[in-house]
Amino acid sequence: MSAFETATNFFHACEGLKGWEGCQQYVAPGAKFTAQSEPLVDIDTVEGYTEWMAGLGINLMPGCGYDLHSAAYDEANKTALFFATFMGTHTGEGGPVPPTNKETNSHYVYVLTMDENDLVSNMVKVWNAPWALAELGWA
Repeated sequence: MSAFETATNFFHACEGLKGWEGCQQYVAPGAKFTAQSEPLVDIDTVEGYTEWMAGLGINLMPGCGYDLHSAAYDEANKTALFFATFMGTHTGEGGPVPPTNKETNSHYVYVLTMDENDLVSNMVKVWNAPWALAELGWA
């Protein structure tokens, strides 16, 4: 499997709410995660992010989904980019506020750096969290 195929499989597993169990085969041990987004500042591993995503989708926004608009791979930098829109409605319990029944359509980008074994070694999520939180009635 090529690095881009691995990255693509990881993207779909993560966005498909498979959690760490469904994503770990595509990720190098100790892979780091960063995002300049308020809800994610305390998450520093790809494992932690995959679990956060699964919890968000399964618990707070059952039935959520995504549309992948574009994907690209930069061979020179061993980096995959995925531009997508997350769609979800806050109907589940346990979030920052009781269910609002409001929805978000939030753009985001995954930047996945691949290692020498074609596994995800670093992930950056580019996401305008305040926009999504406001649409959901959380801010």
